[in-house]
Amino acid sequence: MSSTPNTAIPSIEQIIANELGVQLRQVASAVALLDDGATVPFIARYRKEATDGLDDTQLRNLEERLRYLRELAERRDAILKSIKEQDKLTPELEAAILAADTKTRLEDLYLPYKPKRRTRAQIAREAGLEPLADALLNDPTLDPETEAGNYLNSEHKIETAKDALDGAKQILMERFSENADLLTRLRTWLWEQAEVVSSVVDGKDKDGIKFSDYFAHREKLSGIPSHRALALFRGRNEGILHVSMALSEEQEAAQPHPCEAMVAQSIDWQHQGRAADNWLGETVRWTWKIKLNTHLETELLGRVRELAEEEAIQVFARNLNSLLLAPPAGARATMGLDPGLRTGVKVVVVDETGKLLEYTTVFPHQPRNQWDQSLATLAGLCTKHQVNLIAIGNGTASRETDKLAGELVKKLASLKMTKIMVSEAGASVYSASELAAREFPDLDVSYRGAVSIARRLQDPLAELVKIDPKSIGVGQYQHDVSQVKLARSLDAVVEDCVNAVGVDVNTASAALLARISGLNSTIAGNIVTYREKNGAFPNREALKQVPRLGEKTFEQAAGFLRISTGEHPLDASSVHPEAYSVVERIAAAHQRVLKDLIGDVGFLKKLKAADFTDDKFGVHTISDILTELEKPGRDPRPEFKAAEFMEGVEDIKDLKPGMILEGAVTNVTNFGAFVDIGVHQDGLVHVSALSEKFVKDAHEVVSPGDIVKVKVLEVDLNRRRISLTMRLDDRHEEGQQRQAGNAPAGDTRRQHPRAGKGGGGGQANRGGGKPAAGSNGTFASLFAKAQQEQDAKKRRG
Repeated sequence: MSSTPNTAIPSIEQIIANELGVQLRQVASAVALLDDGATVPFIARYRKEATDGLDDTQLRNLEERLRYLRELAERRDAILKSIKEQDKLTPELEAAILAADTKTRLEDLYLPYKPKRRTRAQIAREAGLEPLADALLNDPTLDPETEAGNYLNSEHKIETAKDALDGAKQILMERFSENADLLTRLRTWLWEQAEVVSSVVDGKDKDGIKFSDYFAHREKLSGIPSHRALALFRGRNEGILHVSMALSEEQEAAQPHPCEAMVAQSIDWQHQGRAADNWLGETVRWTWKIKLNTHLETELLGRVRELAEEEAIQVFARNLNSLLLAPPAGARATMGLDPGLRTGVKVVVVDETGKLLEYTTVFPHQPRNQWDQSLATLAGLCTKHQVNLIAIGNGTASRETDKLAGELVKKLASLKMTKIMVSEAGASVYSASELAAREFPDLDVSYRGAVSIARRLQDPLAELVKIDPKSIGVGQYQHDVSQVKLARSLDAVVEDCVNAVGVDVNTASAALLARISGLNSTIAGNIVTYREKNGAFPNREALKQVPRLGEKTFEQAAGFLRISTGEHPLDASSVHPEAYSVVERIAAAHQRVLKDLIGDVGFLKKLKAADFTDDKFGVHTISDILTELEKPGRDPRPEFKAAEFMEGVEDIKDLKPGMILEGAVTNVTNFGAFVDIGVHQDGLVHVSALSEKFVKDAHEVVSPGDIVKVKVLEVDLNRRRISLTMRLDDRHEEGQQRQAGNAPAGDTRRQHPRAGKGGGGGQANRGGGKPAAGSNGTFASLFAKAQQEQDAKKRRG
């Protein structure tokens, strides 16, 4: 917060309260807790009285805004100090600086006082030309040539009247261009009126064919979608495109130019035919063209990029959240199959806790074609370990391997096994990671990948936390955005998801424990080491024996760490140890044994939270406790459900327009959703084809992992493009009317074979597919544009 007191300026807490639409006391309490080291999950779950129920989304927004406003305040203090040291701080300027609510406005105000390299204007001032500039500006009736003759100075190389007038012009240009109010007005007007314009760099037509949609492109600055903006900037960075800001042809040709008119208005000047008016008009023109245009173009294109990055990061965060909270198949013995042709299918079996039991390789496909031998090997493993689930990676040879698993399931019908296609996204990243090497030091990398595939079917969250979120492949232009902001956003998503579910402290990996509120990788490692040395934790209190896990850390973490078979019945719940006394008081008040109280829904629903509040625990907390007691340790994730791929549809060549298929949503972008229908190539459902109703945001309808019904509209074998719709009444002729090949540059079309391991989407076994809900625009035209962007992204890799 600013160190300069001013009662007229709202505090940071008040600003945030106004923006979030909540009370000042709620924000002040949340800020105090954050400053004291509390995490967002802890505050959202266990400090509802303090914040009056602020949820994790509000708290994340508060946290982000708090960071920005404190940086703003720190910068404000530095600027005030700098201007004071120059002895140029007036009361009016100080008030304006204190009132500045953005970093941009603050820097605009500081611009005239900011130490800078020696400019032409500064050189002109040193030559004594500022009085000349002021004289001509204040009295345009003066003749410039005559007046300039009074300021010749050979010592400063002002030999002619032209030299003097050029220097005076530089002084006024710098002064005009550093007018904060003018900058604000121009910036606002240009944001609404200007366009982003792109063209191909000479000689780059062939090299940059993937950006061909942008070789001659114009679009409003303020309206360009994030994926197109990021495509433009990538094209510029690769030396293919020129990207600039421009007004319409009519605006550029207008007399006077609208931006020059704003400069003139800011100095209260207009051309009236006076002696100095031509010179002042030229000064105004140069101010816009040389000083302001370039500066504002850089800034506004920067804003376009920043907004596009923010949106892309939000898309990634939402997709990651859906993927991490995908329904787990549960603690069941699982066989993991990592498909391959020449190298064979890597096979592992893990027990219900994910522990590796056995591994081998079979060669059922070309070139060896050992189908029967492979079936016999797999059958032996399934029988030996009583396998219940078969997880099949969705890379190369996945459908062939799926057919093998299908025969296996029929052959061992008594085991009642279920086969599921699982995303391999990030599996190879985990396989080669230091974490995997520590877990399986003597296991080949390829088998580690199969273990990851099996485990992510059992519990996607527990396994995916071991992988850098950026490698899971549900982002849009993730390499083109601020990696610092992206990492911060994704880390917050992972933290929120892990703590929303909670973990069993006696079985969780160090990677999973490290995401728990209050813990870090060091303490998580200490927990695992202590557990291995001393056996399972008997109760939550025993956690305090772990090195470096002090009282503060225990407070933050304990409620999210579960002990399923602990000594205290509440250790398996999300009830925090600090609130055990509340439950004991409830049991005593009704003469019930605490253990018998848990799960007695009928009895618990009759209780009133207000009857058990005290100075420390209010209605919010008591209500949460009563809800938790009804079903302690409940998993917030939806019930597991698998997508059923159509038999006989295993390759893109098998698809026919009009087919209705079931698939799993793998990725959601601004322009639609990608669906895995089991042919090694995701199909695109454009946002306009997601529902019969208008859909502004695809996330309103679908999320990664959703199981959906789609109809095939068009199949382009040459380009490996599949057009799908979730509006099952759509006629496939609509897809055929489109021009094959027009496609958005900015998409994430992915192919499953191996490339999918490092970057491909969700697994085809997520439950809870949402009903479609919206449509917009002419399908053919919108879809064609989406396909343009899709292909360009695909070509970029």
